[in-house]
Amino acid sequence: MKQTATDCALSASDISRIIEMAWEDRTPFEAIKTQFGIGEPDVIQVMRRNVSAGAFRRWRARVSGRKTKHAGLRQPGVSRHQSSTHNKANR
Repeated sequence: MKQTATDCALSASDISRIIEMAWEDRTPFEAIKTQFGIGEPDVIQVMRRNVSAGAFRRWRARVSGRKTKHAGLRQPGVSRHQSSTHNKANR
């Protein structure tokens, strides 16, 4: 698998976290950009190169046009990108 400059600049744990954040419905691409410095096109490339073809197709179908994945399309009252009950056992 050919690596891009984006893949080379990210550690394996960073790539794993990006994939996890990309799958989360309420995590906007802007949150990934803030944390890792890569935009939506780069997230798409990370997903394309690091998940199976079928998983990538399901993910693209899921996030395409989804309001919660784009901060500009969200309702103004939504300020958190993580559910308040997420990982509650560790709080």
